[in-house]
Amino acid sequence: MPALMVQGCTSDAGKSTLVAGLCRVLKRRGLSVAPFKPQNMALNSAVTPDGGEIGRAQALQAMAAGIAPSVHMNPVLLKPNTDTGAQVILQGQVLGNLEALDYHDYKPRAAAAVFDAWERLQAQYTYLLVEGAGSPAEINLRAGDIANMGFAERADCPVILIADIDKGGVFAHLVGTLALLSASEQARVRGFVINRFRGDRRLLQGGLDWLEQYTGKPVLGVLPYLHGLHLDAEDALPESSPAPFNAGVGQPQSQRLRVILPLLPHISNHTDFEPLRLHPQVELVYVRHGDTPPAGDLLILPGSKNVGFDLDWLRAQGWEAAIHRHLRYGGKLIGICGGLQMLGQYIHDPQGIEGTPARHPGLGLLALETTLETGKQLSNRHGFLAPALHTGSGTTPTTAQASVSGYEIHAGHSRGPALLHPALQLMPDRTNQPVPEGAVSADGQIMATYLHGLFDSPAALQTLLGWAGLHAPVPFAINVMREAQLERLADTLEQHLNIERILNLMASNKS
Repeated sequence: MPALMVQGCTSDAGKSTLVAGLCRVLKRRGLSVAPFKPQNMALNSAVTPDGGEIGRAQALQAMAAGIAPSVHMNPVLLKPNTDTGAQVILQGQVLGNLEALDYHDYKPRAAAAVFDAWERLQAQYTYLLVEGAGSPAEINLRAGDIANMGFAERADCPVILIADIDKGGVFAHLVGTLALLSASEQARVRGFVINRFRGDRRLLQGGLDWLEQYTGKPVLGVLPYLHGLHLDAEDALPESSPAPFNAGVGQPQSQRLRVILPLLPHISNHTDFEPLRLHPQVELVYVRHGDTPPAGDLLILPGSKNVGFDLDWLRAQGWEAAIHRHLRYGGKLIGICGGLQMLGQYIHDPQGIEGTPARHPGLGLLALETTLETGKQLSNRHGFLAPALHTGSGTTPTTAQASVSGYEIHAGHSRGPALLHPALQLMPDRTNQPVPEGAVSADGQIMATYLHGLFDSPAALQTLLGWAGLHAPVPFAINVMREAQLERLADTLEQHLNIERILNLMASNKS
C-alpha cells in the first residue's frame, strides 16, 4: 500500500513535525491517511477513544490527518521511570517494566504488536506515514530493531532521511548515516529532507548538488526555520514562555500572571502547560535542577512517572519550604496527577510499581493518601470546574460553571476527606450520577486533580487564571492555535517540498 517512513539522522531532527505536516497535506488533498510510529520512547502521552495510551506526537499527527487517534498508531510506547528502566505499553495497555522482562521475550512480543497494528491500519487507511525513532544508525540497537530500518525492511517501506541543518554538520549527518546502513537499507532510502534552514537557499545549492551526486539520491526539499511554530513536543523539555506571545499585549510584565513550574526529573505530560506557556497574559517559568525556586502567583506541581523519586528531588532542591512560603503569602497551588499525589500525606507503593516497595511521606497539604496499584486509569473525561474556583480578581461570581475536557492516565487511587471538596464535577457515570474529582482546600488556595489537559478548555483556562489572580484574563483556545499551526506547517511543506514526487514515491515504492 502507499506508505512512507521518515527517519532522522538524530533525535529532534524534525521527524514528528514532518509526519504531522505531511498528514495535513494529504488530508487537504482529500486522501485517507494515518500516522504510525512503531516504537516510541516518551513521557508525553494521550488517551485514545479506544481506551489506550499512545505518544502525544501521534495524537497530534492524527489531529493533522483529521482522524481519531488509535492505539494502533503507536503500538509500542516506552515510558522511562528510572535511568535504566521503562514501563512498556503494548497497543495501549501496560505490559510491565522493561527491567522486569526477559529481553528476548520482549522483542518478539513487541514486534508482533507492531505488525498487528500495521496490518490493522493498512486495512483502514489508504496512505500511511511512518515515523522512525532516534537514528537508524545506532549500531548498538540494530539487533531486533522495530523502530527504524528493521521495521522498514520487513514492511517493505520506502524511507526518506531528514537532518537538522541548524545544528551544523548536515552533510556529514546524512552521508554518515547512509554509510552505516546495510546495502539493502541504503537502497531503501529514496531521498533527503534538510530541515530548519536559515538564509538564502542559493547559498546552499552547491552542497545540495554535491550531496545528490555523491549519494545518487535526490534532495526532496529544504525546509525553512519556522520561527514561532508551536506544536506539542514528543518528549523534549520545553523552554519558558516565548517572547512573541508575551509582547505587545498592552500590559506591563508586572501585570501578567507569573506561573512557576518545577521540571521534575521524571516530568510527564508537560504538554499540559502549553496553553499557559503561549497565553499572552501569562509568564510561565520552568525551574530546572539547581535553580532557586522563584516567587510567583501560581505554582504547579506537574505529573511524574516516578512520584516518590521526584518528591525526594523536590525536597532536596528546597521546594518544600518554597511551597509553604508561597502559600503563606497568598499564592495559589495546583497539583496535577502525580502533583496531586505529592500534595497528600503519604504515597504508598507496596508492589514497587515505580521501583522498590516504599511509603513516601507527601507534602501534607491535603488530607488524602495514594496507593499505587497495577493497572492504569485510562479515560477521556468531560465536566465542569467546581464553583469554589469561580472566584478571583478576574472573575465575576456566577452560577455558571466552566466546562473542562481532558483525560486521566495514572496508576494509583487516592482516598481521604480532602476529596469531599472536589475540584471538578465530571459527567455522569453508569449510574447516571455526576462524579466528583480532585480536591480544593478549605481556604481555596490549593487545587488538585488527576485530569490532564485541564488548560486546553478555554472556559476552564480563563476561570483558573482569574482564580489565580490574573485581572480580566482574555480567552485563549490552544486547539484553535494547534489547527492554525498545522495549516501553517502544511503551507510550508507545499512550498518547499516536492510533494508530487513524494506521493509518487509512496504509491509506486520507487524513486
